[in-house]
Amino acid sequence: MDFGLSEDQLAYQQAARDFARGELAPHAAEWDAKSEFPIETIRRAGELGFCGIYTPEALGGLGLSRLDASVILEELAAGCTSTTAYITIHNMATWMVATFAQPGVRENWVPRLARGEALGSYCLTEPGAGSDAASIKTRADKRDGRYVLNGGKAFISGAGATDLLVVFARTGAPGAKGISTFAVPADSKGIRFGKREHKMGWNSQPTRTIAFDDVEIDGGHRLGAEGEGFSIAMKGLDGGRINIATCSVGTAQAALDRAQEHLNSRKQFGQMLSQFQALQFRLADMVTELVSARQMVRLAAWKLDTGSPDATTYCAMAKRFATDVGFEVANQALQLHGGYGYSREFPLERHVRDSRVHQILEGTNEIMRVIVARAVLREGATEDLR
Repeated sequence: MDFGLSEDQLAYQQAARDFARGELAPHAAEWDAKSEFPIETIRRAGELGFCGIYTPEALGGLGLSRLDASVILEELAAGCTSTTAYITIHNMATWMVATFAQPGVRENWVPRLARGEALGSYCLTEPGAGSDAASIKTRADKRDGRYVLNGGKAFISGAGATDLLVVFARTGAPGAKGISTFAVPADSKGIRFGKREHKMGWNSQPTRTIAFDDVEIDGGHRLGAEGEGFSIAMKGLDGGRINIATCSVGTAQAALDRAQEHLNSRKQFGQMLSQFQALQFRLADMVTELVSARQMVRLAAWKLDTGSPDATTYCAMAKRFATDVGFEVANQALQLHGGYGYSREFPLERHVRDSRVHQILEGTNEIMRVIVARAVLREGATEDLR
């Protein structure tokens, strides 16, 4: 059992770290303050392959594993959590089109998505269907070999600024088996975008509602078979949960690095803060929990890469644990900075705001507990988790 990174992984890690330090971190505060979506920066990330990390090489992606992706995304998140989180969503949408689209759509869209020349959004959540994704009401009715899409989506990252929408809509009866998936060009007639949401964090990416009013979709734009949509969504969310957990780890690492620098540079009561045992203990707990979270995320990614039957359970555990730990480490780093941590002159308050939503999206952490509990309560399940 080797816990070290390979030479290739170390090279990807360094490339992502260099990009984060040069292209993301210097601008993250400004993007946050101005609610600016840095499309050109994302396209430069695409030039390095970061918009198609696990998209097949034959379609213009890097063709890497989910474990490789977690190494890359952790470094990017340390530079700008919000922008990296959008990049993870784009990667998920790109992978779905690459995996499930029909040849014409796949060849037309995926290379551009993988290069960052076109951007994608993942459209599952609705105003009345968040945790209960199987209850979505948006419909795609078949008429003369085409589909007509009606309904609405909520909290869609990138909406209004992206080029392709991966939309989940009901084509059959109520429940999970009546859902299908479509690749819908964002400029299609009948699509309307709502106002940009004013959020606590994630301000460098736009979040809007989307309304579909008799939007016609060619049958060739369906992803997978009719009724396969919920399964596609869940497959995407396993990877999405690892991605967002990785963003939490990267953000927490950036916050921890700042805290370590602060304790070694600031004096109170005649000595460096790093000399106070209470603060040493707090820092030790922060780094211990962060390393634990990182290893759990990488284990879940490995499970997904190897097709393990319990991968979904591990992805849920990793998402729950890493996002809780990530937020707490960022919050403790802010506390260690005292009043400076509360100031926008320092990145700690942004780390706290940006990482908080990770406990909600890609399935709330309460839903992650439901998934894990159901797995554990199956007969003999605890032996499988050893």
